[in-house]
Amino acid sequence: MPENDRLEQRSPTSGSPEGPGEPETSPELSQNASRFDEEHPADVASRLESLEFEDQLRLIGSLPPEDAADSVAEMERFERSELMRRLEPAQAASLLGEMAPDDAADVLEELGKDEAQELLARVDTADAAEIRRLMVYAPDTAGGAMNTEIVILDERLTADQAIQVIRSEIKDKEVPYYAYLVDGEELLTGVLSMRDLLLAPPGEMLMDLARGQVLVSVTFDVDREEVARLISHYNFLAIPVVDYDDRLLGAVTHDDVIDIIHEEATEDMQRMVGAAADESVDSPWTYSIAKRLPWLMVNMLNSAVSAYVVHLFEGSIAQMAILAVLMPMVANQAGNTGQQALAVMIRQMAVEKIDPKKRWYAMMRELKIGLANGLLVSCFVLLAVYLITSKGVLASVMAGAMLLDMLVGSLAGSGIPLLLKQLGRDPAQASTIFLTMLTDSLGFFFFLGLAQLFLLRR
Repeated sequence: MPENDRLEQRSPTSGSPEGPGEPETSPELSQNASRFDEEHPADVASRLESLEFEDQLRLIGSLPPEDAADSVAEMERFERSELMRRLEPAQAASLLGEMAPDDAADVLEELGKDEAQELLARVDTADAAEIRRLMVYAPDTAGGAMNTEIVILDERLTADQAIQVIRSEIKDKEVPYYAYLVDGEELLTGVLSMRDLLLAPPGEMLMDLARGQVLVSVTFDVDREEVARLISHYNFLAIPVVDYDDRLLGAVTHDDVIDIIHEEATEDMQRMVGAAADESVDSPWTYSIAKRLPWLMVNMLNSAVSAYVVHLFEGSIAQMAILAVLMPMVANQAGNTGQQALAVMIRQMAVEKIDPKKRWYAMMRELKIGLANGLLVSCFVLLAVYLITSKGVLASVMAGAMLLDMLVGSLAGSGIPLLLKQLGRDPAQASTIFLTMLTDSLGFFFFLGLAQLFLLRR
């Protein structure tokens, strides 16, 4: 269904009871089924996700085919894939045929290869070919995020001819933010906004309207995060996607970018703690276990390092029990310092590329912040521990260990994402696990080592 139709505002209303020949359904569905076609697909999708499968079938059947397809496309990933698997193949293929090609490609990507091919075989030949073309591109690239239902115009048309073409094709297109100009070889030569066309003199050639403009596009293999950054940087509503020869393939629109930004932010947040990038409360619990367990085992090994450091100073702790009380404070404070640096660094890497020079600047900035905060916090700790225990050496050891560990936290928090990026990994991938291992083990080592050196050998 074209995006401009999907964006039509719809208000939820109460409906009339179902007709006498229809099957029995839940009370809510029975009351509202006849009016669901007046709601926005996103709202219907939320209702679908809350229903049992049988009621989902009835609700889908009560909607016009295009609205039903749009509503299924709006569902959460795991709920949608489960529904598509349980539908009869003919009904699932019918929904795919009614979806926008990019939405259909996304749905099929979530299914197994064999399931996807079986459904595609039942879809109209022309629609199936378009969907297959989109499925060639990796989901996390411009090609995987682009829409092919765009307005493409021959650059040799006049402005009034172009408007006539748009009027005749608009029903099957996405919201026409821009018209894309191509030459005889389908090479992208210009981009015109609808405002440009409406204000142009009727006989003005499109190629003349676009002459001298700075053309910004991306190739199909550009990472979708970079696409989102470019659209934000240039304040575009959409950006064209081309192949290596500048042939126009499609466009990524700003609504896709909103989804990309939301998904990437979610992925970064969840990967930082070792959860799956696409995990949600709707994910199967077995899927979550499979994704989380490996990182929990890595965390266990990292914790063993910290435990071993404590074990090395077991005798010192036995001689002075207050060390066991104070040492978690050192590790916790440094861990929080590192988390702050980590969050800022990952956010920066998500919104723009960081060149080598800027990497060193970013790390030095975090080191300065860690040093300043460390000195201030250490002075407070020095005073507090001394007032509580009346032991100046213990207070000094505590303050010194905290300063050192906060410096470690600042360096680790800013350096771990950069190192992971250098190794070709996601900068957020379980970064908090490695950060915690460093701040805990080194924090215990600094505190207990200094305590043994200055307190227990006196």
